[in-house]
Amino acid sequence: MTGCSTGMGREAARSLLERGHTVYASARRPETLAELKAKGAHVLALDVTDLESMRAAVRAVEAEHGAVGTLINNAGYSQPGPIETVPIEKARAQYETNVFGLTQMCQLVLPAMRAAGTGRIINVSSMGGRMVLPAGGWYHSTKYAIEALSDALRMEVRPFGVEVVLLEPGAIKTEFDATAGMSTDADLHSPYSILEINNGRIFAGAYGSAAASADYGAKIYVKAVEARTPRHRYLNTAGGRAAVYARHFLGSRVWDAAVGRAYSWR
Repeated sequence: MTGCSTGMGREAARSLLERGHTVYASARRPETLAELKAKGAHVLALDVTDLESMRAAVRAVEAEHGAVGTLINNAGYSQPGPIETVPIEKARAQYETNVFGLTQMCQLVLPAMRAAGTGRIINVSSMGGRMVLPAGGWYHSTKYAIEALSDALRMEVRPFGVEVVLLEPGAIKTEFDATAGMSTDADLHSPYSILEINNGRIFAGAYGSAAASADYGAKIYVKAVEARTPRHRYLNTAGGRAAVYARHFLGSRVWDAAVGRAYSWR
């Protein structure tokens, strides 16, 4: 599993260990995984923007087990801000982690999985891979990309006995909001200042006391790992389901109007 140092990744690794699974937990800084190591996890240094570290991690598992049994692509982060004002360098960096790093991990584990005739790849998307909010377009676009790539990959590797599953968490109370930079600070001279201020306010509420716990969020990881025949998608939290279904059934005009009112934007 990638991205185990905090949040749902850490809680999912802990839950899987407690249920008797062999877990290889990874992070860019392996010293952040001391707690998981003490509980029995195998700890690996893995940066999904560093190909050599990814290769080394996969080789370490394959040396012990022949193939990776289940890959959980959990690493990712958000880049808030209007499409116009987020520097392209920052957008590219987000794609390197959220999309290309995830895809590279899939490419690295698949040869041995195919040879074994079995395997499972679990890609962590988001409710934000099926609906979009303003000031989150770059993040949402990476999650939409993960959804499309996973759907194609699922059909491509099924004949080899490999399953592909998508997790679509809703608002979970973790360090995600801090990592995402969700704050009420904004450039007051920007034409988008009101949008950015309201975006910070809305996310502070969404990831505050009303959000589900990381322990709750980890449950879908366990379900996706242990299911005999896993679903293609696991969408959790009532709020996540409501948002996704509203966007799907109400259409873009109604969705845009409702979101515009919530954000008090124009």
